[in-house]
Amino acid sequence: MQFLCKEYQDGNPRVRGLVTDTRIHLVPSLNPDGYELARETGSELGNWALGHWTEEGFDLFENFPDLASALWAAEERRLVPHQFPNHHIPIPEHYLAEDAAVAVETRAVMAWMDKNPFVLGANLQGGEKLVSFPFDAARPSPPTAGAAPRPPDYEDEHPELQETPDHAVFRWLAISYASAHLTMAETFRGGCHAQDVTDAMGIVQGAKWHPRAGSMNDFSYLHTNCLELSLYLGCDKFPHESELQQEWENNKESLLTFMEQVHRGIKGVVTDQQGEPIANATIVVGGINHNVRTASGGDYWRILNPGEYRVSARAEGYNPAVKTCHVLYDIGATQCNFVLSRSNWKRIREILAMNGQRPIRRVVPGRPMTPRERLRLRLRL
Repeated sequence: MQFLCKEYQDGNPRVRGLVTDTRIHLVPSLNPDGYELARETGSELGNWALGHWTEEGFDLFENFPDLASALWAAEERRLVPHQFPNHHIPIPEHYLAEDAAVAVETRAVMAWMDKNPFVLGANLQGGEKLVSFPFDAARPSPPTAGAAPRPPDYEDEHPELQETPDHAVFRWLAISYASAHLTMAETFRGGCHAQDVTDAMGIVQGAKWHPRAGSMNDFSYLHTNCLELSLYLGCDKFPHESELQQEWENNKESLLTFMEQVHRGIKGVVTDQQGEPIANATIVVGGINHNVRTASGGDYWRILNPGEYRVSARAEGYNPAVKTCHVLYDIGATQCNFVLSRSNWKRIREILAMNGQRPIRRVVPGRPMTPRERLRLRLRL
């Protein structure tokens, strides 16, 4: 925060461009109660782990709704995407109840995500030196014939991995951070506390490394437009003050590079033929089974790797529009706007509903109408 403000005031063109063109939200601490406890304990005795939980005893990173399991269950029943969405999956009602086992901090973060149309996010952690990306949950193996479904075993050393539809994009984002870090890619040193789990790249899918359900990363991906990753900044979870300057130097370029990735892919506005914005329109990218929605102003952002994409915009009561959008290697999202025309399907459905969902008989000229046909015509008119 200090760096961005100072460099902006000093005229740093890179920082000025980033701050001017990007809405940046910073949360100093997601778990302030736990941080205070860890700070008082200190790092010498390793008791900083006491600050992992909130005052109420919740692990915030595993306290979010497990939407991944709901999605996979719907996929096995072939309900996706016609009856069950592949994006913006709603929060289960029982999770929103007042007596639900949900931390105050978790509720606040979920409300914050719903209020702001975030595109890219990262939660900063310590104790390891790598970047972790979704899915964090392990998908349970499909049951054999006649057998009951087996719940995911999060103690299994070899869980079944389920890649997100944006797996290639998540890898790009993770590599953008790890490759710019001064020491994260030096995997010849091994992991901080065990062997290297990143295949010598400094990045790993969460379910391969530490499978867990209800993570903030999975929730963010399945409930919002945001692609969120976990950045583990260094082996020491609670470094001494004398080490902070070097830790900052290790991560400074990575943080800037990562934030700049939000301007990669496509962006645009969806409007009707009168130029009015269409909120909650769905943006569908061919070949990627995960959609995003437009914000209240009809605008959208979709992070994509370089390439050519067939993109469509759809909204209730409108005819869909399709176009080809090109994403380049240079930073700077490609403008891809859509204009949707109104559809007659809404009126057709209303007429069918008035007719009991039965086809409307065509009136043949010269043939007298039956009393029932005359009554239906009068009701329609």
